[in-house]
Amino acid sequence: MASRPSRATTAGILLPGFVGHALPDWLAVRLRGGLAGVCLFGQNIVSAAQLSELTAAIRAANPLAVIAVDEEGGDVTRLHDRVGSPYPGNAILGRTDDVDYTKAIATTVGWELRRAGCTLDFAPDVDINSNPDNPVIGVRSFGTDPSLVARHSAAWVAGLQATGIAGSAKHFPGHGDTALDSHLALPVIDRSLDQLRDRELAPFVAAIAAGVRTIMTSHIMVPQLDAQSPATFSPTVLGDLLRRELGFDGVIVTDALDMAGASGEIGIPEAAVRAVAAGCDLLCIGTENTADQLDDIEQVLADAVASGRLDPGRLADASARVRRLARDSEEEARHIPLPAYEADLRFSLERTAASFDTAAFDTAAHRIEPDRAIVVLETEANIAVGACPWGPVAAGAEAIVVRDGETLHLLPGVQPVIVGRGNHRRAWVRSLIDEVRRQHPSTFVVEMGWPSDDRRYADVATFGASRHAGLALLRWLERRAGA
Repeated sequence: MASRPSRATTAGILLPGFVGHALPDWLAVRLRGGLAGVCLFGQNIVSAAQLSELTAAIRAANPLAVIAVDEEGGDVTRLHDRVGSPYPGNAILGRTDDVDYTKAIATTVGWELRRAGCTLDFAPDVDINSNPDNPVIGVRSFGTDPSLVARHSAAWVAGLQATGIAGSAKHFPGHGDTALDSHLALPVIDRSLDQLRDRELAPFVAAIAAGVRTIMTSHIMVPQLDAQSPATFSPTVLGDLLRRELGFDGVIVTDALDMAGASGEIGIPEAAVRAVAAGCDLLCIGTENTADQLDDIEQVLADAVASGRLDPGRLADASARVRRLARDSEEEARHIPLPAYEADLRFSLERTAASFDTAAFDTAAHRIEPDRAIVVLETEANIAVGACPWGPVAAGAEAIVVRDGETLHLLPGVQPVIVGRGNHRRAWVRSLIDEVRRQHPSTFVVEMGWPSDDRRYADVATFGASRHAGLALLRWLERRAGA
């Protein structure tokens, strides 16, 4: 029987979320006791000033706290959760295919995060979106071509980390070829190691070569590598493949352990034990954690060490890697001064509009009328994106918002411009578009997510639904109406 680890050791690998806009007392106590850090979400952020006060309070409790956030620079945003992202997003950057532009945008994201007091960004998403029905990656990906995704992943890492913010390539070993959301289920990718090397792994190799500080795991099954455990719990995937073959020596971070793909059947404490045993170093717990939850997780981790299920050396190694990440972040912040100017978030709308897929746009059949009504189809966003404002509404346009089960009424002579995300993936959306097209032959359909290959429900596809993409779409419509 091994001796029980110290509380600082078990706490030193945990990264919880919390409810509220100020640091709770229970979390401050945990941070003073050695908790690794905190993951911030949109629900924790009201304004730049409030966020700076919050991160200052976290650092006051633990100067070496990891302060993490998901700021992907597109549809997934936390800093701009209330208004929509001012950044184009990865799929648009991939279609633009200018690595210097991608690097510049990542650098701007990094300076925003530095000013906010964050230290770790769970970005970039380096998944290759090889399945157009993927419900959770989609426009978070740079594209479908491994070499393109690899070079933009490397550029994003370089731009972000040049500001002193640690990056995180995700979701290892690749979440792009799935039709399920691992927040809700356990996806399976049935590919051999050679097939993974040819496609999924290429962006991770590029990100590692660019010096990415952390890599986030995915809660997916890759049965040809490990038929028993999802990647987050697999020594084969994390140890043999990521550590030894790819040579990654940074911090391995779990995707949130409250996701069904990780803890749906076994619970978060047991998921924590399995993740650490497999090689994970920093455990993202979830969005609304409590002191009692952390007590349970630490207790089960300590019990696993005492019983011999978890090697104490593996737990100590994980904790040491997290501390090294925190110290390196503190050191870089001291040596990389913040620019004196405020970040310029006005990226080129023209470049974004030029990236739109207009292959299905027939100038004879698809005239944009001056008298038109924007109809936004409000579907349930995946959990990673959340309820952030998007598209034309985030851009300030007047729009008719329609949800599942609602009826759309339009005036005669008004052209419907229907805007949705993932139009081909939902039966009610397809039915509504078909019916509106029947009643209004001038109907024009915009896809702001990842379109299907046949483009049946995408007269134009923007490959992104950020506020920036919404502004670019409005400008594009205005110009086409005047053509």
